[in-house]
Amino acid sequence: MSKAHERQDFTDLLSSKRGLMYLTPNDWTLLADKAKRMQFKSGEAIVQKGKRTQGVFLLLNGSARVQLPIRLRESVPAIGAGEVCGEISFIDDLPATATVQALEPVEAFYLERSVLQGLFELFPHLGSRFYRSLASSLSRRLRELIDTEASAKPT
Repeated sequence: MSKAHERQDFTDLLSSKRGLMYLTPNDWTLLADKAKRMQFKSGEAIVQKGKRTQGVFLLLNGSARVQLPIRLRESVPAIGAGEVCGEISFIDDLPATATVQALEPVEAFYLERSVLQGLFELFPHLGSRFYRSLASSLSRRLRELIDTEASAKPT
């Protein structure tokens, strides 16, 4: 991949207010150097419910659907470039709570837990910004889900 393409990925990720929003350009450089770039076909599972993930996925291109129980399914918007998935399993080291399926071809960075932990030991502020970003993303998603459910209930 060209450096220009990689720089565009960084620009897109830095401008996203839905994913790892507290990371700095230097943080992105460190992460991108260690990340594995992965491709998913439309319909392919990125994360599978009940399976442990050994890392977190950061979508670069494309969109995916988080598959939740039927009554919540319509409430969850698709995720796209700049957003993370697999973060709950990553945080608590338990099996994934939902399947995340590509709605179209998806390109993502995969950041392995052991690699991230090594980076966080070397760069503690990176770890702080990374986990703050995950917490913010999870909080936003939960608020969106609660707001959608509340507005869907008859008064």
